[in-house]
Amino acid sequence: LIGRRGDARDKRAAMPLGIGDASKRRLRVPSPFESALLNLHLFELRREAVLREAREWFLREFNPENLAELIDMVSGERNASFRMVLGYWDMAASLVTTGAIDADAFREAHGEVFLTFSKIHPFLAEIRTVSGEAEFCKHLETVVLGTANAEAILTRRRAAAVAAAKARRSQPE
Repeated sequence: LIGRRGDARDKRAAMPLGIGDASKRRLRVPSPFESALLNLHLFELRREAVLREAREWFLREFNPENLAELIDMVSGERNASFRMVLGYWDMAASLVTTGAIDADAFREAHGEVFLTFSKIHPFLAEIRTVSGEAEFCKHLETVVLGTANAEAILTRRRAAAVAAAKARRSQPE
């Protein structure tokens, strides 16, 4: 059984948090079992049909080369997909930044966050400025960039996605 908060069986140290007002509070470190359960639940949520289709589009077809192209791609029928995918991953990453899920366990279980973030990372500052949303994808950014060699991982994943999309377009139908 999982002990309740403050249970004498749970002697793990408190963990400082990293985002906004939450950084002033301290929570206990989630047990590996608790992190695993939350990671499994996040995985189950990804199987929902509309989110699955939105993720498929985002990962396979959404490869903007500049901010203008990004805006064009998400200004029409794919706006909901764009918001759904990034909203899901930012919410999931917030479970890490608030201490509910261990960061390393999350990144190991959800490698898709790197490719997802790589798609917006080159334009993130501009997106925040244009949208007036200074905190846009802040949790996702914190979790992904908190990884050793994050920039190299993002560059590699984005290049692979662009190459795969180009190869699909060049194949005869």
